[in-house]
Amino acid sequence: MNDAAPVTWVDGRLVGPDEPTIYATDRALVGHGVFEVLKVVDGVPFAPRRHLERLVASAESAEVPVDLDVVKAGMAAVLDSPGVGRRGCWLRVTVTAGPAPVGSAGEAARPTVVVAAAPLPAWGEACDVVVVPWCRNERGALAGLKTTSYLENGLALSYARTRGADEGIFANTVGNLCEGTGSNVFVVDGGEVVTPPLTAGPLAGVTRQLLLEWMPEIVERDVPIAVFEQCDEAFIASTSRDVHPVGSIDGRPLPVVRGELTSLAIARFAEGSAADADP
Repeated sequence: MNDAAPVTWVDGRLVGPDEPTIYATDRALVGHGVFEVLKVVDGVPFAPRRHLERLVASAESAEVPVDLDVVKAGMAAVLDSPGVGRRGCWLRVTVTAGPAPVGSAGEAARPTVVVAAAPLPAWGEACDVVVVPWCRNERGALAGLKTTSYLENGLALSYARTRGADEGIFANTVGNLCEGTGSNVFVVDGGEVVTPPLTAGPLAGVTRQLLLEWMPEIVERDVPIAVFEQCDEAFIASTSRDVHPVGSIDGRPLPVVRGELTSLAIARFAEGSAADADP
C-alpha cells in the first residue's frame, strides 16, 4: 500500500485520493459523526466486534444512524484491495450524519460511510508526554464518545509536539487524570497500576478494556493529575500503540521506563492479542 495513496471506500465504492467524496452540506463539516480505528495485521483487523460495538454506542448517543452491514461491506472492500493488510495498517471507519440543510439543527436524510486504510505510525521504545493546559469535561455531551469533533484533541497534540512530546495528557474539570489525546493513561501509584474510571471522562478504549480483563491487577480509581506528574512509572495504551511505556512527563525523565508492571502489561496484552484476533 502506497503511503501517499491510502485506500478509501465511500458509500459503496472505492475512490481515488483526489476524488471528491462528500457533499458540501455533509454534517461531517460541523463535527457530526463518529469513527473507529482498527489495527490490521496480515490482513486481519484486531478486535472488530468490540470496535463496532463502540461505534454503535457512540452513534446512538450522537444521534447518527449506523447500518453495520454497510460498514462491514466497506471494511471488506478496503481489506480486499491490492496491498492492504500486507503489513500493519490502520482501518478507519467513519459514519457521519450525512448531507443536511445548512445549520446546526438540520436533519440529515442518510448517513455517509467512509472506510479508509493507511500505514500505521511507527512508535519508539517509549513515549514522551506533556500535560496540556485544557481539561476534559467529564460531564459534557461528548464525554466518552468517539466522535469526529476532534479539534480539541488536535490542538492538544499540537501543543505536545511543539514541546518535543509524542502525546498530550488531559486532566478533567476536577483536576483528576483523564486521558491522552488518543490514548488511555495508566500510572503506577503505591505499587498498583491505576487507570482513571470512565466516570472521570476518558474514552472506553478497546485496548484499555482488554487490559482490564487480561490484567486484573489494574485498579480503576480517580487520581489527581499531580500523581501522574510525580510518578516513577507510567504507560499509555491505544489501538495503534498497544501498551507504550512513558519515558518522560513534562520534560522530566521517569526513573523507571518499562518497569516491572509496565512490562507485565505489555506481556499480557501481547499474549492475549496473539491468542485471539477478536477477543
